[in-house]
Amino acid sequence: MSQISEEVRRRVRTQANDQCGYCLSLQKYVLGVLEIEHIISKAAGGSDEEENLWLACRLCNSYKGTQTHAKDPVTNRKVKLFNPCQQKWSRHFAWTDNGTQISGLTAVGRATVLALQLNNPYAVTVRQAWVSAGWHPPKESAKLSVEIEKGEL
Repeated sequence: MSQISEEVRRRVRTQANDQCGYCLSLQKYVLGVLEIEHIISKAAGGSDEEENLWLACRLCNSYKGTQTHAKDPVTNRKVKLFNPCQQKWSRHFAWTDNGTQISGLTAVGRATVLALQLNNPYAVTVRQAWVSAGWHPPKESAKLSVEIEKGEL
């Protein structure tokens, strides 16, 4: 059972602007409650400390699992996955012109797109409907992010 208090859960949800830290899906459009995600999973030594928690949709969280690193398809280097607590989404990702797919702009972004399958067929299909409704693409969370680029480019 989780040891994360309701107060911490509320703060994380507020800081994340009620949207997934990876695909930016907004809670108001997602079927199901966005989950409190461990940036570094407990299985990989992560903690329930607030600095290790963020909000993720079920798809992103399930694809991420215990992964902390993945291979960048351009450089073939193993890099850390995107950390929504510490990095700015727009530094590592961009929406394609039609707003349905996420492109990785950096090694971290490209590795994360593949590892979390951010452009899986379900997500792209739903985003097409959201674009048609004028709900997508969403803006990055208003939370001030700290870019940490130490060797991750």
